[in-house]
Amino acid sequence: MKKSFAIRAELLYQKVKQYWRSPNRWFVDTPERALIDAYEAAQRIKTIELEHFNGKKISSASGKYTENVMSYWQIYLDKNLAIIKIRLAEFTLSRTIIDISNSTLLEKLQVIDEIVEKYAIKNQLIDSQSQEIHKTKTKNTSESVDINEIKSTSPFEKTGVFPGSIGRSINVIKGDFSPHAEENFARNYRLSRNRTRIALRFFLILILVPLVTQHLSKELLVNPIVEKIRGENINQIFINSDMEEEALQELRNFQAELRFEYLLHQAPQLSSQEVQKKLKEKASEIAEEFRVKSNSSISNVFADLISLISFALVINFSKKEIVIVKSFIDNIVYGLSDSAKAFLIILFTDIFVGFHSPHGWEILLETLAEHLGLPANTSAIYLFIATFPVILNTIFKYWIFRYLSRLSPSALATLKEMDE
Repeated sequence: MKKSFAIRAELLYQKVKQYWRSPNRWFVDTPERALIDAYEAAQRIKTIELEHFNGKKISSASGKYTENVMSYWQIYLDKNLAIIKIRLAEFTLSRTIIDISNSTLLEKLQVIDEIVEKYAIKNQLIDSQSQEIHKTKTKNTSESVDINEIKSTSPFEKTGVFPGSIGRSINVIKGDFSPHAEENFARNYRLSRNRTRIALRFFLILILVPLVTQHLSKELLVNPIVEKIRGENINQIFINSDMEEEALQELRNFQAELRFEYLLHQAPQLSSQEVQKKLKEKASEIAEEFRVKSNSSISNVFADLISLISFALVINFSKKEIVIVKSFIDNIVYGLSDSAKAFLIILFTDIFVGFHSPHGWEILLETLAEHLGLPANTSAIYLFIATFPVILNTIFKYWIFRYLSRLSPSALATLKEMDE
């Protein structure tokens, strides 16, 4: 039965893995797919040149054809040149977030360069891409899907004489009147849709993988080992003084409850032997409860370490997804209104460094200590609360002073008004 369960689990894992990789693989293959389409269009043009124009440029001067025949070849030429333009633009756009290094692609770029230069439609991005294809992957790209948009919205950008929004507005108007505006819009929509899917799926994996890993490793691996090592040793019931004090307090409450029931005539008077018997049974019950609790706390330490390792592995093997997620978050944040930005900043700062935040930090630290089986040291907790929120507050104020004033001055003004 265990073997069949393992087989089903493996099949389910393979299906989930395939489902996750199919759209991701399509997105990762976008630069190569676009370049191949452009290369095939260039090859079709070269074939026509060799077969009908003696290897020269497709024009009336290179071949003795009638006007109708030349019109046919011109339409065929324009169609393939349009494919080259669109696919090269898609290649350039996708290359900003997906790094590739392939000598075969370089050869295709050289063939495309010949056609592009011959028919005077040279795009400046082609040269840069043909040079970047030689570079190694030592530089991890952090740009989003549209590099121009990221540069215009980056808080680290130097301000010029005129506001950047004026230049962006002019570029938007120019793009709307472009003859390829519809193709560019459709392409950008597909890229944005796939970016959103990958970002949301990555967020889900980033949350579920550590949680599932922590639970499974604790229940199936760590907890059985801890129980086998600790065994039934009575001297190893408690792992800290807080647990012992809690157990003693629970036993005292049970003894007081027995006396209270007798005084209210809700239970008959018990002899000392019966009282001792009930107390012994309750003590055994409490000991078993805290033995399990101690084992769980010890198991939490190792299971959490395994969970952190799985989280680090997900981060390490998902560098492309992280770039996409960064672009996704940037678009959301920059798309918020100034009032929404100010509201979120105040909400975040008041929760973590506000007047009432020490109570939240105290509860959080006590819960963490209990989860790991550590004694809740009051002095250490108060020392942490007295220093860490202050450091966070200083970082927030510096970020607001250094970057928010340039990123969104109106949001800064709204923030000051809300604070006052």
